[in-house]
Amino acid sequence: MSLLTAQLDHLAVNSPDPESIAAFYGKAMQMRIAQGKEEEYICEGRERRMVFYPGDAKTLRYFAWNVPSTTALEELKKRIEAAGIHTRPSMSPFFNDNAFTITDPDGHNLVIGHDGSNRTQHAGLPARLQHFAFGTTHIQPMLDFYEKTLGMRISDNVYADDGSLRSSFLRAGNEHHILAIFVAGQNAFDHHCYEAGEWNLIRDWADFLSEQDILLDWGPGRHGPGKNLFFMIRDPDTNWLEISAELELVTEDRPTGSWQHREKTLNSWGKAYLRS
Repeated sequence: MSLLTAQLDHLAVNSPDPESIAAFYGKAMQMRIAQGKEEEYICEGRERRMVFYPGDAKTLRYFAWNVPSTTALEELKKRIEAAGIHTRPSMSPFFNDNAFTITDPDGHNLVIGHDGSNRTQHAGLPARLQHFAFGTTHIQPMLDFYEKTLGMRISDNVYADDGSLRSSFLRAGNEHHILAIFVAGQNAFDHHCYEAGEWNLIRDWADFLSEQDILLDWGPGRHGPGKNLFFMIRDPDTNWLEISAELELVTEDRPTGSWQHREKTLNSWGKAYLRS
């Protein structure tokens, strides 16, 4: 089976007040804001971009992956369609006409495209949009879809004391994960993360957010799976937003790791939130 190579490119988040939440991200994440079609608000910054739409809080309209080339995109589309998955036109204001949309078993829309533009020229602290997570009531069908159909690899699994799977971290390259899926009481968007790169930038981001009167909600700490340093804040809709540093880089032959479902797995330094 062909292995997927992709990065998280952008998220489209629903909000009861998309204009206000876009203003928050513009301030908190040092992004420029532009209004797109109707009530579409586009935020762009240094290696990060988000889109906000009117809708229910704490839900995604879609998420978007960027693959390395148009050839890789065409080959992936053929493989997806050969697996019997329906492809639709792109929902995104970014990418070109050969991008496409599919839907996963939980009903999440995924846009896949290619964009080779350089986004490091934007001003602001470094923090590349890197991963996100959602909860699911049916974890195995979701893992089958992302691993067996799309070609992701599982870096780490987390198990309860009774042996049941509680969460999985999936990669599409050498970064430990670009997607995390965990068992939850409902199918829901959990958090998204920006990779700053090094520990000192965690400090710099926390200092900057303090200047904006935005307080840390969790952390700083260190995750077990991924080994990354982190802290989290909440946006006006109470979505978690994570700033991370030093995420584990893995080799292709790395075996899948196994972790116990406990607080120390989520934060080896202190308290943790066990959502699963």
